[in-house]
Amino acid sequence: MITLPPTSRAFLCTRPVDMRKGFDGLSGLVRSCFAEDLLSGHLFLFVNRRGDRLKALYFDRDGLAVWYKRLEAGTFQVPPSAGSEGIELEPAQLAMILSGVDLSTARRRKRFRAAS
Repeated sequence: MITLPPTSRAFLCTRPVDMRKGFDGLSGLVRSCFAEDLLSGHLFLFVNRRGDRLKALYFDRDGLAVWYKRLEAGTFQVPPSAGSEGIELEPAQLAMILSGVDLSTARRRKRFRAAS
């Protein structure tokens, strides 16, 4: 089980990734796809072309960790991106992707948002 502090953010690479990549290969993708600091403690997610495998890379206080999930049936649904290679996910979106929820049919209810 992955436990992340509340200050951690989750990023998803929207382009397909070769799942043979290990720590070093995925680290390079973090720099090119997200332009984020690998040691920030954030969660970086990568999905293969078929969409049935997902790898997560994160820094766990004293070293890098990789979490890998292979689906026996079905695929992960990657949210559409507006031309970017990487997007930030909200915690609820991450949970839905890992649980197999179809994000295109999930509706967000009206909530208060502070003016920006």
